Amino acid sequence: MRLWRRKGGGPAQAGAIVVEGARKAGGGRSRSRVFMAMAVLFAIYAAIGARLVHLGMAEEDVARLPESRPTASRPDIVDRNGEVLATDIKTASLYAEPRRIAFIDETIEKLQTVLPDLDYEQTYRRLDSDAGFVWLRRQLSPRQQAEILALGIPGLGFRTEKRRFYPGGPTASHILGLVNIDNKGIAGLEKYIDDQGLADLQALGLASPETLKPVRLSIDLGVQHVLRDELARAMERYQAIAAGGVILNARTGEVMAMASLPDYDPNNPHNALEKDRLNRMSAGVFEMGSTFKLFTTAMALDSGLVSIDDRFDATRPLRFGRFTINDFHGKHRVLSVPEIFIYSSNIGTAKMADVVGIEGHREFLKRIGLLNRLETELPEVAHPTEPREWKKLNSITISYGHGMATTPLQTAVAAAAMLNGGKLMPPTFLPRSQEEAQAVARQVISPETSAQMRYLFRLNAEKGSGRRARVEGYSVGGKTGTAEKVVNGRYSSDARFNAFIAGFPADDPDYVVLVVIDEPKPERPGIGATAGLNAAPTVANIIRRAAPILGVQPDFGHESEALLVSYQ
Repeated sequence: MRLWRRKGGGPAQAGAIVVEGARKAGGGRSRSRVFMAMAVLFAIYAAIGARLVHLGMAEEDVARLPESRPTASRPDIVDRNGEVLATDIKTASLYAEPRRIAFIDETIEKLQTVLPDLDYEQTYRRLDSDAGFVWLRRQLSPRQQAEILALGIPGLGFRTEKRRFYPGGPTASHILGLVNIDNKGIAGLEKYIDDQGLADLQALGLASPETLKPVRLSIDLGVQHVLRDELARAMERYQAIAAGGVILNARTGEVMAMASLPDYDPNNPHNALEKDRLNRMSAGVFEMGSTFKLFTTAMALDSGLVSIDDRFDATRPLRFGRFTINDFHGKHRVLSVPEIFIYSSNIGTAKMADVVGIEGHREFLKRIGLLNRLETELPEVAHPTEPREWKKLNSITISYGHGMATTPLQTAVAAAAMLNGGKLMPPTFLPRSQEEAQAVARQVISPETSAQMRYLFRLNAEKGSGRRARVEGYSVGGKTGTAEKVVNGRYSSDARFNAFIAGFPADDPDYVVLVVIDEPKPERPGIGATAGLNAAPTVANIIRRAAPILGVQPDFGHESEALLVSYQ
């Protein structure tokens, strides 16, 4: 008898049917649990993915904001000896993600404990938005960054940016200029560098510290410090409202130093746009007074119509209608050309200009660059002013420095041409060799005339108004200029613009120094406030300190008397 059959009914077959049904029921429940687990996992991963996509899109929005772009790199600026004048440093800037800030008022109140000048209303508007990124404060100090971090405010962060740093502070501020918050040049040589192609490199993303070479200037930092320091002392000593100065290489046209006071600190230029902080040396025009007698005398001698041995009658004042032209300290006699120069005679100078004539006078001033806008790297350069129509009276007054205005830097450049053999060259704030200078120079007066002007310069420092510019060990020549300023449409004897221009060594100058002092007061009661009493000694102090730095050796055995070199 069999208990199991392959087919058919019976107990064995029935049992087999029951087992098969149980297996099918268990398999269905397992598959359901798998599907449910997969669904849960899928939902979790979908949620994570959606969050990642959201965050990715938020980051993309941040990147699109122009404010969040890193500041561009700039090249270092160095002086002629490699001393750093301007460089980039890293700094932290504070930003916020408004979407993550829950309590705006509390956030601002905490920040004001570190940044007390943070504007509440403006900051609130920035934070009360759906923006993904807003700047709160650019270019923080390390201490400010550390204190804000200690506050532990969610939704705030820092980005590393570049900030321009000027190690010398205000020492060369008007030369170097300024950059804005995004490290773009907006004034001075910083702007010049941008205009020469840096801005294009930055736009293309090609400006990096590795690719930018330092920009070397003609400036000597040591000489620059001396010049500014002496100008500051002069302002205080003579209670002046302003002062300025420049030192030029007479053989190359290089600016070795230039300063204008009051100035500003480019590291904190909050007052840079104040009116009295104008760069008077290149961006201001002034009547330069008797320094213009240098050019009138050179014009007369170079014309061939006047010789250095000629004499002019300065006995009586000149009269033109209701105008009378007199000498400040008149000799009331006939004067030779050297006497006209050292006694600074308005009458004698006017008569020399009259010999040349109106057209010849204007042509000469244009030839030596005093009627045109100066060409140099510095963007802040003013245009000279002159009469719309030159009449005889205009020519006469301009001959001794009234009636037209030019920049002090322009005056120094023209003066260098009078002393260096007659070659006018545009000034430069970049290094220039003598060969390069000769290539851009123009002969504006003859070498013979230039030699005569050097003689007159030296003579004036020995016997004339420039005596206080003498420096022991150095031969110095120069010319004073004391110009009355126009106040309420009239010339005022109480407000003067003083100047002294010098060349040293006087027999063949390597350097020209010009100093201007605006509205100086008498150093003590009972004495005047002319250029010979304040601008000339200031130049002497500058030469005494700067000459050794410039490599000009003192000569304590040099001939003290001015000699006229003959070219015959």
